[in-house]
Amino acid sequence: MDFQQLQRELLLNRWRDLRQLGQPRSACGPTNRISDVSGVRVGHCTLNEGEKQTGVTAIVPSGGNLFLTPLPCGVEVLNGFAKPIGLVQIEELGVLQTPILLGNTLAVGTLFTTLVRDAIRRNPELGRTLPTVNPLVLECNDGWLNDIQALAITEAMAQEALQTASADFARGSVGAGRGMSCFSLKGGIGTASRVIPSLNATLGVLVLANFGALEALTLDGVRAGEMIAPLLAGETPQLDAGSVIIIMATDAPLDARQLKRIAKRAGAGLGRLGSYWGHGSGDIAVAFSTQPLPQPPQDDTLEPLLAAAADATEQAVLDALLSAEAVTGFRGHHRPSLMQILDRLTT
Repeated sequence: MDFQQLQRELLLNRWRDLRQLGQPRSACGPTNRISDVSGVRVGHCTLNEGEKQTGVTAIVPSGGNLFLTPLPCGVEVLNGFAKPIGLVQIEELGVLQTPILLGNTLAVGTLFTTLVRDAIRRNPELGRTLPTVNPLVLECNDGWLNDIQALAITEAMAQEALQTASADFARGSVGAGRGMSCFSLKGGIGTASRVIPSLNATLGVLVLANFGALEALTLDGVRAGEMIAPLLAGETPQLDAGSVIIIMATDAPLDARQLKRIAKRAGAGLGRLGSYWGHGSGDIAVAFSTQPLPQPPQDDTLEPLLAAAADATEQAVLDALLSAEAVTGFRGHHRPSLMQILDRLTT
């Protein structure tokens, strides 16, 4: 048996029951979602109309007024091929003042305006007797499956995502993830959580996965991309481009500097999957604490959180791949789901 055959057998034997692929290697929260961090909610608005395959996802940290009671926040830009709004001020001041909206690259302005209107509604003197607000908007390019020039995302869609946010939310080809690709397969929204007993804390992760070259795809240490590639003959391959957004939430009372350290570990999780943060990819991680007045623990106690950030990021991307359904969109472009491909490998 040659090396490639050995790898294929290893993959099939490890995941004969395909549902086990996404099982965590360490303790997760009750639902294995970012919303296992108390108060964090997620909402979507999905557009599935022919060549328009796009949407909005909202991450809402709490029901309070974030402008008046901002949360500690840290940012790590792994690769800056991206068009976000709000990162500069977070890097400078270390606080999150609004919910987080995710969408496609050309919708950033619309999502910014939505968050401004939401903040003005809560704070009528904003920009007058009060300072202006710093909305946080992050994006990936869904132009392969979505007619991005149609500028189909509206403020009403963004408002719907904010207003419908809940602890129980869909994953996969929904919201901002509707038109996203990952390792030449269907990508999208994925999530995971980890419990850190030593800190009496939970870490939750949500990803918008739109990155990765197929030949590099690694699943739990197995180079699966080389085995999957023949099953995608005729499909247009994906470069390690298009971007990935990682949002981390924790109830640990961390300050902005410590949260930046946590966010940075998302890169280790992406690396396990085979990503090298390619030239055309905007790979950005944002981490926030739900504790507005942190009393930071000593840095040498953060080791479990650092490990959890890498582990949960890896699993959140797997969750996106396993949860996504196949989508055909702009100009007939198609991305199959990972589950479809694994089904073919086992037959």
